[in-house]
Order: sequence, then structure tokens, then C-alpha cells
Amino acid sequence: MRAVGAVVGALAVVSVGFAPSAAAADAQSQQWYLESMQAEQMWKVSTGEGVKVAVIDTGVNANTPSLKGQVLADEVPKAVSYRATKDYAGHGTSMAELIAGTGVGGGLQGLAPGAKIVPYRAQFEGLEPGTAEWEKTPDSWEALRAAADSDAKIISMSFGGMTTEEDEAAINYAASKGKLLIASAGNSGGEGESGLIDYPAAYPYVVGVSAVDASGKVSEFSSSGNYVDLAAPGQDFPGWCDATFRSYCDRAGTSPAAAIASASAALIWSAHPDWTVNQVTRALIDTAGRTWSKDNPSKYLGYGIVRPRMVLENANYDPGAADTDPLAEENGGDLLAKSGASSSAASSAPSDSASTSSQAPEKGSTGGTSAAGSSAESADDSNTLWIALGAAAAVLVLGGAGAAVLRARRAR
Repeated sequence: MRAVGAVVGALAVVSVGFAPSAAAADAQSQQWYLESMQAEQMWKVSTGEGVKVAVIDTGVNANTPSLKGQVLADEVPKAVSYRATKDYAGHGTSMAELIAGTGVGGGLQGLAPGAKIVPYRAQFEGLEPGTAEWEKTPDSWEALRAAADSDAKIISMSFGGMTTEEDEAAINYAASKGKLLIASAGNSGGEGESGLIDYPAAYPYVVGVSAVDASGKVSEFSSSGNYVDLAAPGQDFPGWCDATFRSYCDRAGTSPAAAIASASAALIWSAHPDWTVNQVTRALIDTAGRTWSKDNPSKYLGYGIVRPRMVLENANYDPGAADTDPLAEENGGDLLAKSGASSSAASSAPSDSASTSSQAPEKGSTGGTSAAGSSAESADDSNTLWIALGAAAAVLVLGGAGAAVLRARRAR
């Protein structure tokens, strides 16, 4: 069964629209990374306005105070729209709020509050296989293909277990459409071979995101491996406890990390709407906080911790070639390069290889994924502290290593 990260509590489908409780009202004060990432400063340049983020998850409750007016349910194609705004676990709504929540009513404050969410409900933990509810709910690859045909620029996937030929073909199709695919790396850290990166994060053309804490240290639960590309904040801040939407609880995982990385991309793409997926991805990679060479990414933090402010504060930032995939060697294909070469990547026809699945990769972890974390930065010298935190994150909680363990990136 496909899994989403941090699914907890009652999983029955319930009525929605409850306001946060008194406990929830303090949610924003617990979102430590907003200050660390200097969100208020970034919002003077970009809030994510004009960017749509497709969230494939357990559904998105459009009636929470923080998401009212933020969810474009009418843009979900009818074929995959079954109960798209009926979140059966609370997970998808939490991810949506972390991306684009307004913070109204004491709810979670999204990193990109000007962005909009397009909700896609898929079959994950919390739905009983074989039931009518399960059968009517689309598979994740069906939702992904639908999102690929939309005008959403970013597809956020905080889940694991996407390992079939249909899954990989859908990934390739979305890449051919010029979408930025972001996925959580997994929560199997410290479990030996089972701690490997999950799919879809391990697929070519998908940016895999691991988690860090407020000190910039790799989260103990965060999976590691060849396909971690970036890291983002992933613990010690809230998410909805369950599908009753009455209160938030302390949550952790690479799921939130993927959501925050998606929001970071939305901020950049909003400020530079003419950029392609290659340029946005390159900007995220080149400005990430790290102390190691970009040529030797860490298996725990990839190219480093997301720092969108480093792009936004530079009006003359050079994103590089529009039609060159910055992860071409790792991806082992040219779908993103081709999509960048098109003047209308989001609506262009897929390449010949887009609808054909390549040989299925070896399976990593099958466990669910959850939120990731970004490092804190200083208002006085953010460059220095972000780099320092990148180094701290490289001091692994796994095995006590004292430096970043470099990964052997494998061409696909």
C-alpha cells in the first residue's frame, strides 16, 4: 500500500470546516523556519503569486481558515476529482497549508501564501483497499498524469511506494511537460538498507528532499541515499492531528520538507515567471546552503539546504540555460532539457519517450515519507550561518560521522 508521511489518528472521512482550537492558534509561533528563512523579507519580493502547486496526497480540506480562497478545486479534472477536498487523514491539508496557507485564524502560515493549491486525492494509507471509497479514489499515477496536463508549475508529492511501470511512465510524462516534481525522501533513517530513498523521490526528474531540524542537523528519521537532492525543515513544527481538523499536533518527517521545498520553488518561480523548470531547479541547487563541493553532493543533504532568499534578493540573478537540465547526469535523460527548449513547456506534447516506462529501478524503502527541515539563518549574516548549518547537518546523526558522506550519483 502506498504511504504518506505522518498519517496519524482517526482516518475516517468526516465533515470539514472546523476552526483551529486554542492550541492550534499558537501554530505559527512554532514554525521556527519562517524566521530562519527570513520569510517576511522574502515576501517583500515574492509571495508565490501566480504559481499553482499540485498537491497529490490524502485530499485537501479547502475550508480550514488558513486555506480559504487558496484551493482551486474546480481546476481538478473530473476524472480524478472524487472528493478532492475531503481529506481522509489530515496529511494533505497540512502539506497544503505549509505551502500556501494564509495563517488566518491562527492556522499554519504557508511559506508561499500567494500561491494556489490544486488538490489531488489519491489512494494512500487511511483508505481501506477494496471498498467503494478506495475504488472511486484515483491512483497516484492517475493524479500525476492529470496534474501534468494542468497549468500547475510544481507537483508536490509527500508520499512513497510509487514503484510500478505506470508510476514511472507518469513521472516521465510530467517531466516532459516541464513540471517541477518534488518528493519527500522517506522516514527510514537509521534502519540500514531499509533507510534508502523511497520512490517517487528516487526516480529520474524528481527532486528528492530530506529533513533537517532548527540547528541544521539531519533529522534522525530522514532517509539517505543517492537521490537526495535538497534538504528543508522537517521537524518541531505542527500539522493537523487527524481528519477532524480540530487541532494541530507536533509532527515531523520528510513530507513537510518536500512541502517547504515546493513553496521555496513557488517563491522563485513567481518572481521569475519566464524561467523554465531547469532554471528554477538550478537556482535552488546553486543557492543551497552547503560546505562541500557542488560536484560531490551529500547522500544526506544532497546539494544543501534550500535558501530561496538568496535568489530573491538578487534582482540580476543568472539562472543559466533554459534548456539545460542541471541534473542531467543523474537523470540520465533529456525530457527536462526538451521541455525547457519549448516556448510552451506546460502545454507541449510529450516526447516519444514520455509515455514509455524505462526499466523499473531497484526499489528502495517502501515506507511512508514525511516532513523535512531547512536550516536556520541569521538576519545579520545569513550567508555565514546558513553555510555553517549546512556543515552541522553534515555531522550525521547516523553512525556519528564527522563530515558529509558523499554519494555516488548513479546515472539512470
